[in-house]
Amino acid sequence: MEYDVVIGMETHVEQSTRSKMFCSCSANFFGAEPNTNVCPTCLGMPGALPVINQRAVEFCIMVGLALNCKIARHTFWERKSYWYPDLPKGYQISQYQYPLCYDGYIDVDVRDLSSGNWTEEHYRKRIRIRRAHLEEDTGKLTHAGNSSFVDYNRSGVPLIEIVTEPDIASADEAYAYLSALRDIVRYLGVSSGDMEKGALRGEPNMSLRPKGSDTFGTKVEIKNLNSLRAVRDSIAYEIKRQSRLLDEGGQVRQVTMGWDDARGVTVTQREKEDAHDYRYFPEPDLPPLVIDDAWLEAIKARMPELPLEKNDRFMRDFGLSGYDAMVLTRDRATAEYYEKVVAALSPHAQSEKVAAKSAANWVTGELFRLMSAAGASIEDVKVTPAQLAGLIRLVDSKTININTARQVFEEMFAGGQDARAIVEAKGLAQVSDEDALSKVVEDALNANPQQVQAYLAGNEKLFQFLVGQTMKLTKGKGNPQVLQRLLKAALDKRR
Repeated sequence: MEYDVVIGMETHVEQSTRSKMFCSCSANFFGAEPNTNVCPTCLGMPGALPVINQRAVEFCIMVGLALNCKIARHTFWERKSYWYPDLPKGYQISQYQYPLCYDGYIDVDVRDLSSGNWTEEHYRKRIRIRRAHLEEDTGKLTHAGNSSFVDYNRSGVPLIEIVTEPDIASADEAYAYLSALRDIVRYLGVSSGDMEKGALRGEPNMSLRPKGSDTFGTKVEIKNLNSLRAVRDSIAYEIKRQSRLLDEGGQVRQVTMGWDDARGVTVTQREKEDAHDYRYFPEPDLPPLVIDDAWLEAIKARMPELPLEKNDRFMRDFGLSGYDAMVLTRDRATAEYYEKVVAALSPHAQSEKVAAKSAANWVTGELFRLMSAAGASIEDVKVTPAQLAGLIRLVDSKTININTARQVFEEMFAGGQDARAIVEAKGLAQVSDEDALSKVVEDALNANPQQVQAYLAGNEKLFQFLVGQTMKLTKGKGNPQVLQRLLKAALDKRR
């Protein structure tokens, strides 16, 4: 039987605030000694009262605006019963009835990622956002043999839970959604979005139903996925598992599953709870949260251009391909670096689109290659956008050729010097003088008589060999276009 896949996604975004959600303990717990970033409040000690982190509220509103959500102007906090030892007070402070952000949507570009290769073919999918609310994160449990250890450093860190409507219909759509969400929170500076460190955790809720049916199947949740690939692969596996089970006449149970990445299978963890199991009730130790007009407008004024908007603008205004636009806009700092290169090039280029394409080639090519080799981020790059534009202009003016430019750029990347200074100090300027190059051509032809005769006899592939010989004689500084033209003329004279 054929089945439709129905997926809703719950995502937890760990915020990059300096302090925790309801106390002044440091929220920067990664790598810290266990149980050092704690206090009576986040340890749930009797009499310790919570205080709302204003920055965490603003971060949640920024995410809500980016997801086209309505912002609740008046909401309150609730206690969610929690029976696991990684929250010592026995409950989690959250929002349920009135989330801070609700009724939104996100548009994502979906591509077939099954082959692992980029394709320009895609479709745009709108995924509705049911809610995005604030809560506190839990601690970390570590199990070793018959013992369990708990680290409360993460307990109380501000967390945004984002819940979609069941609009996702494939593993590729889930991948695209989570990838777009990660890019957004990074653009906003709300979170690192680092899934391997737990800053972004995706939890698909999925079911199958007979193709064309309007009745939902039994929902299965896959918990705490820590990579985009794990999201895609676990959903793909569950689709096959549930399809086979239904085809054999079995029934899908409502359970929470984990993903065993090493074996590539899902495993049952526990029976799934429903909302009433958490026994929500209003948090008595916190006042209601009121968002007034002035506060909301101030937050809106800080909102940057978002990744998909920037992607579309780069394609529209700069004429970039879908691939170039995607890789340049995935990271905000990279996109801003690229735009500064274009701005520095444009006054000297034939057009802004010519400047934009040239800048894209250098940023996605040589700059990304050197960054990857050095394990560097764009913030670590010593070459300023103006310096990269200066190098590109030297190539465009034929002061240096492309091979020399790549060598110069490696030195720029290592030390941050200007391209012209390196070229002048090392005498790398391209030779374009036709008299000097004509002599080089004659010397190359005289040094390779057998190849010249073979070329004249019809073996035209040897032309590139002879070009290489002229470049060798100029130590790579000869203008390739001029050399090829002079070489062709000299060979024609010998026919």
